[in-house]
Amino acid sequence: MTALTLAAAQTLSIAGDLPANIERHLAFMQAAAGHGVQVLVFPELSLTGYEPSLAAGLAIAPDDPVLTPLRDMARELRLTAVVGMPIRLAPEGGVLIGALVLAADGSVAVYTKQYLHPGEELAFVAGQGGAALERGSDRIALAVCADFTHASHPRLAAEAGATVYAAGVLISEGGYATDSALLQGYAAEHGLLVLMANHGGPSGGYVCAGRSAIWTADGGLLAAVSGVGEALVIARRQGGQWAGQVVAV
Repeated sequence: MTALTLAAAQTLSIAGDLPANIERHLAFMQAAAGHGVQVLVFPELSLTGYEPSLAAGLAIAPDDPVLTPLRDMARELRLTAVVGMPIRLAPEGGVLIGALVLAADGSVAVYTKQYLHPGEELAFVAGQGGAALERGSDRIALAVCADFTHASHPRLAAEAGATVYAAGVLISEGGYATDSALLQGYAAEHGLLVLMANHGGPSGGYVCAGRSAIWTADGGLLAAVSGVGEALVIARRQGGQWAGQVVAV
């Protein structure tokens, strides 16, 4: 197996403040690159915060120039960053919960949340998912929060050849035990490395749990943040073995 280094970014988002959140994402990208990270996954709607009431006014097209600093940084660092943003695929289209793949080659790919949480239909429309990221012999399947609560989502990813399942999420204190158990179970059931990037502080009125984590393909916990705050959770594979690390940012 080739060497591979992935990371979950546990970030704090300022509600609706895209410029400030972009600056923080740039700092996370630089920190991750300093640890050799090749693919960095941010939480659900990380660039705006999880703010359904603001989403329509903040939604952009995936190629919007506002993302240029992030795209330039990804290219400069040779890093692929998966960032959360409300998007529209057509000017008059509905608002989707997007995970934008800002690739190391300067390209942008789009994943859209397929399964909405109850109540999200008031602000968003369901998306169509997106292609897995190809990294050598690895296939990194993406998910956004409620996607993983549907068992068919990780199962279909595994059947399509995924080796990694990477979810950007917003998980509250009340939901953490159930949701983390689901993700850990998928790791063992499907033989996947499972990565979960959660918000590190309040967003959208939710008390987020933090505790971003990565599980290995046998369901073992590789690394996790102990609580809230900002951090990177890193998984590094050398010689077929995974090692985990948590770094404060």
